[in-house]
Amino acid sequence: MTAYKAPLDDLRFALFDVLNAEPTLTALQGGEAHSRDLLDAVLEEAGRLSEQLLAPTNAPADAEGCHYDKASQTVTTPKGFKEAFKAFAEGGWTGLTNPETYGGQALPGVLGTATTEIFQSGNLAWSLYPLLSEGATHALEIHGEAWQRERFMKPIIAGRWTGTMCLTEPQAGSDLGLLKTRAEPGEGNSYKITGTKIFISAGEHDLTENIVHLVLARLPDAPEGSRGISMFIVPKFRVNEDGSLGERNTVAAGAIEHKMGIHACSTCVMNFDGAEGYLIGKPHKGLMAMFTMMNAARLSVGVQGLALAERALQNSLNYARERLQSRALSGPKFPNKPADNLLVQPDVRRMLLTQRAFVEGSRALVLYTALQTDIEHRATDAAARQKAGELVAFLIPIAKGMTTELAQECTKEALQIYGGHGYIAENGMEQFVRDARIITLYEGTTGIQAADLLGRKILQLQGVGAKHFLQEISAFCQQHSADAALRHLIGPLAIATKEWSDLTVSLAQRAQANPEELGAAATDYLYYSGYVTLAYLWARSVAAAEAGNQSAAFKQAKRDTAAFYFARILPRTLMHKAAIEAGVDTLPAII
Repeated sequence: MTAYKAPLDDLRFALFDVLNAEPTLTALQGGEAHSRDLLDAVLEEAGRLSEQLLAPTNAPADAEGCHYDKASQTVTTPKGFKEAFKAFAEGGWTGLTNPETYGGQALPGVLGTATTEIFQSGNLAWSLYPLLSEGATHALEIHGEAWQRERFMKPIIAGRWTGTMCLTEPQAGSDLGLLKTRAEPGEGNSYKITGTKIFISAGEHDLTENIVHLVLARLPDAPEGSRGISMFIVPKFRVNEDGSLGERNTVAAGAIEHKMGIHACSTCVMNFDGAEGYLIGKPHKGLMAMFTMMNAARLSVGVQGLALAERALQNSLNYARERLQSRALSGPKFPNKPADNLLVQPDVRRMLLTQRAFVEGSRALVLYTALQTDIEHRATDAAARQKAGELVAFLIPIAKGMTTELAQECTKEALQIYGGHGYIAENGMEQFVRDARIITLYEGTTGIQAADLLGRKILQLQGVGAKHFLQEISAFCQQHSADAALRHLIGPLAIATKEWSDLTVSLAQRAQANPEELGAAATDYLYYSGYVTLAYLWARSVAAAEAGNQSAAFKQAKRDTAAFYFARILPRTLMHKAAIEAGVDTLPAII
């Protein structure tokens, strides 16, 4: 059984010291009451809920898994899940960041990201049930008609229903242009939806009275490819005009997937057999509505990587402190004990510092990105909203792709610290490794994030978000160029930032001459971008620590981890730069 303690001190530090969130949030439209005291109180309560209710269910629920009844085509979730969801909904967490008009609390998105980390660290599989509802309500808010928001959005925000995203089909994974699900006109304003969707998280469960599926399908007059996709609202139970539930709709789970990890989340095959649905948004414009959901989901999946890595770090650090094994190479450090603890071994410290550098750096990254979404949606200045939106678009593939990949390394190192005991299920490390494998695939693989970053955000959009971000880093370096406490970080960061800019320009030119260069370089470019981004956020963290009122030990930990990151992690950019410059010719066709 693994322990979990919400990292409130570091969350507060990242939010209020590194990102200076309080004055930013209170200056936004409707943000006058979003003070540090309020945000602190919400974080405290989220920590209690996760530590006391969610974290204890993590291992038992993984062992139990979900139960699928073939006769009724229903799913029963593991023991304790219904009680946890009821407490979650009654606490108002299902509508934390949603508009007050529809029953939400209208709290900042960055606070929602912080609490999401806490809940996902408690139990990742459980957190997936309410998580997809966030994307569904956001799509309904932006693209839905007034009656759709009233009828379908309010019950989800109240926690009486949940939402899903139904995109993937057996023959259509990332290439949604191949999907075959049909939508035929029905009675009134309804449509009959027919087709099969796979990999649908929380597609069927027993936590709520209804489930609202947002489904991609083709109308009869749809053009070929992705231009012919529309989005539809398909509830598990039909909904009457007064909001009451009607008869069961003709949509059901045909099976649940048997997966490597997240066993307690019902990942379903969903069959739609002429199910009643309603068009959301305009015909053939479903991808626009889908990406509204997708961007929010991608950031949330990045937070999943952070959440798993945080819990793995906590437990591997505790184990390294307590496990007595061998002696330090320079002689016994605990001569009165039969052996020294694992921390005397430099390689164990390397693994722990790697985890800490990635966990705390990733936390700053996802919170920075989430704070930009708040600015994008609620700043009073139009130029500020536009700039924030461009930054978000640029950072989303980095925040999703990089953070989930680093979670693989963190959970692997945590297991390694345990040695053979890490491979044993009762110690919990192997579950984190298994659970973390899916997050590099959710909402687009790492390769897809890389192609989005380089192909769309750099080439198609002419790198506007990247320019904002690089200018911000350069301004930070100039501001602190004479700061003795940061000098050892500012020099390497300024060099890496200039190299990042030059590499981007060079790569864009090569890709224009030969589009295959884009695919050959994209993943290495994502990693390169991610490592420099974390270097900037670590430098900001040290600057904030030097100016803050935290304890001496807290400040020294930030200094030490940043120094480790710059000395041992940032040089990885050299490898990725070399791979980028090697070009597509080093990737011959395999026959």
